[in-house]
Amino acid sequence: MSGQGRFVTFEGIDGSGKSTQARLLAEHLQGTGRDVVLTREPGGSDGAEEIRKLVLEGDADRWSAETELLLFTAARRDHLERLIEPALAAGKVVICDRFADSTRMYQGLSRGDLRRKVDALHDLMIGREPDLTILIDMDPGTGLERALSRGGSEERFESFGASLQAQMRQGFLDLAVEFSDRFVVIDGNRGIEAIAADVRAAVEPRLT
Repeated sequence: MSGQGRFVTFEGIDGSGKSTQARLLAEHLQGTGRDVVLTREPGGSDGAEEIRKLVLEGDADRWSAETELLLFTAARRDHLERLIEPALAAGKVVICDRFADSTRMYQGLSRGDLRRKVDALHDLMIGREPDLTILIDMDPGTGLERALSRGGSEERFESFGASLQAQMRQGFLDLAVEFSDRFVVIDGNRGIEAIAADVRAAVEPRLT
């Protein structure tokens, strides 16, 4: 590719398998000769990774919803400036595990009625939507079980429980309707390879 690249994001509830599918897509596209950058949010740049530790570790009530929103936006701005925009300008395919749609859900919906503030801050400080968003739709109970089985220190949002998972699943499906021009919903309640095949079929036509 030359000129402007393509920006593909993966969204879904915790445990949906989106991180695995993002990695598999990156490997597939690299195998076809495309220049690919695989990244994640929060994180992806040095500054954003520092903020990631602040927002994903610790007690569930460590930050207010408003403070979380500011922290996530700061991380996203650094990520955008230092990695995403330069890669797109170089004609690369940027694949990101979560982006602004996760903030619309986790801070805009689950942590308070902040959706208007999320969108206003996004428009002011980020100003970019993905070219394509892959939503891996997963049964909430199965997703939570998978997420908790991973262990580790980044369980802050997972600790909100099954009710949050169900709320988030519906919220993501609502976003897929709201932004139907860029969302593709893929059934995540299947084997990894079947999901990956559907992801490739959805993404490759957008890269031509």
